[in-house]
This record gives sequence, C-alpha cells and structure tokens, in this order.
Amino acid sequence: MVHITINGTEVDAPEDHTILQAAKNLGIKIPTLCHHDALSPYGSCRLCIVEIKKRGRSKIVTSCNYPVEKGLEVFTDSAPVLTHRKMLIELLLARCPEVGIVREMAQRMGIEKSRFPQAQHDCILCGLCVRVCDERIGANAISFVNRGVDEDVSAPFDISSESCIGCGACVSVCPTGAITMEEIQGLLRLNRFKTAKQLHQCPSCKKDYATELHLAWIGDRLGPQGMVAALCTDCKRTRNAESTRMAYALQRKASGAEPRNGVGC
Repeated sequence: MVHITINGTEVDAPEDHTILQAAKNLGIKIPTLCHHDALSPYGSCRLCIVEIKKRGRSKIVTSCNYPVEKGLEVFTDSAPVLTHRKMLIELLLARCPEVGIVREMAQRMGIEKSRFPQAQHDCILCGLCVRVCDERIGANAISFVNRGVDEDVSAPFDISSESCIGCGACVSVCPTGAITMEEIQGLLRLNRFKTAKQLHQCPSCKKDYATELHLAWIGDRLGPQGMVAALCTDCKRTRNAESTRMAYALQRKASGAEPRNGVGC
C-alpha cells in the first residue's frame, strides 16, 4: 500500500492504483470523458487533471494514468486545476457545441458558451471505441486516421470493415452518441464506419439479432457454453427460466416436498 493525501485526507492506496482510482475510492468525483474502468488509461480528454505536490514542487497531471506514489499530495479542485479544466471544456464545447454530455459538463463548470470558433463535430476523439475494439474484442476494426484538425476515427480506407464483427462494443462506450447502430432488412449497420453485417436468425424464434462473426467470437471464448449464444435474448431468457423451474422442481422432489402450483407435477 502507498500512503498519499487527497484534498487533505490521508489514504492508503494499492501500489498499482492511479490517482483517479484512489480518489474514486474516497468518493471524490473527478470529471472524465475518455476513461473506462475496463480499458487502459488514455488521458486524451485531459478533464481528469489534478494538481500534485512532491518534493516541494507542484504540477498539473492527468489523474487517470498517473500512479500513486508515497508521500504524494493531490488536489482535485485547486484554483490552477479549475482554471485549466474550464479551458479544456471550453475547447471541447467549441469542437462539439451540440453534444449533450459536453454541454452538461460545461454548464456544471459555469461555461455557457465557448469563446473559440465553433466546429460541428460529434466525436471528441476520446479513443474509447478504438481501445475497446482492440483491447476487449481484438478485432482492430477501427482506428484514428489523419492528423491535426482533420483527425478522426474510421474504418480502414473509410469503407466497410471486414474485421468488424458487429458486436456494438464501440457504440456502448461512446460518450457522445457519435456512433450509432441500426438493423435494416437483415443487416446490422454501423453508420459512422460505413459498415454493414448480415444478421443471424435465432434458431428458435427466427428473429434477426446478431452477426455470425459475433456469435463465433462468443463461441470461441465460452466453448460449449457458447452454443447458448445462438439464441436471441428473449429465447435465452425463456430457456433460463425453464431450466430454473426444472431445477427447483427436482430439488423439491428430492427433498420430499409437495409441488407448488403444479411445478414438478
């Protein structure tokens, strides 16, 4: 354990923790748009900045990827931190003036309008979609493209990605709603990445619900249990309920108890 101080409160944190994790354990909220507990730290939005003091010197760092150190003093809402953080959210507001979560964070910080020239983007380049596709799915179907003001996230060559399995992980982690997914005529479409995948029918109810590549991905990781993935959510729920009912009936029968409401008859 490492002994540090956060906003005047002394705390012991595991050696492999970051400042953000240590603050979270204390119930101290630090704003962030590019962090996810299941993914590696990235530090692109910079909103999680804090002020640290060690060996008599202070500096501003991103808390999501700065490890705790013995004797470290951390200030999450000092004057320098708030000044820098307001500037950062103002820049994000200029880039994405119509994105709800950016507007909400700006308002909480007292920023109603950005003084900088406005663009009309819906992506803040947080990298969450790129990281989840790489680190958790292993597909590497999307990546950052271009540089400077033209930087964006896209599938290779800006065409339908053959590596995409249609799992929707990128949609689930996107904080701004820039990535959307819809089902149209048996196809699963990821509109931002110009990618469409054929959907697989549930063998029970014949409902289109997942791609063959996604089901194969699940099967590779779950083994024999992955066969259940061939069923849609509703059919899996029905199957699980039936299995629970039968297990309950067998348990009561083994104990000699009378069946309830016809269960076990």
